Amino acid sequence: MAAKCPLCGKPAAERFKPFCSKRCADLDLNQWFKGGYAIPGPPVDPTPSNPSENDPDED
Repeated sequence: MAAKCPLCGKPAAERFKPFCSKRCADLDLNQWFKGGYAIPGPPVDPTPSNPSENDPDED
């Protein structure tokens, strides 16, 4: 059974595997760039635990 493009379902092209075309490959890459895909992990605290350690203006 031939592999199918994960975006459109057409048969994958050897040159663009696992995608069928440059267009589908570029659409997928764009999703990564925009943050549309994410690898799950523990939540990140947006505030530093000790703000004075991260303040470049404070000596």
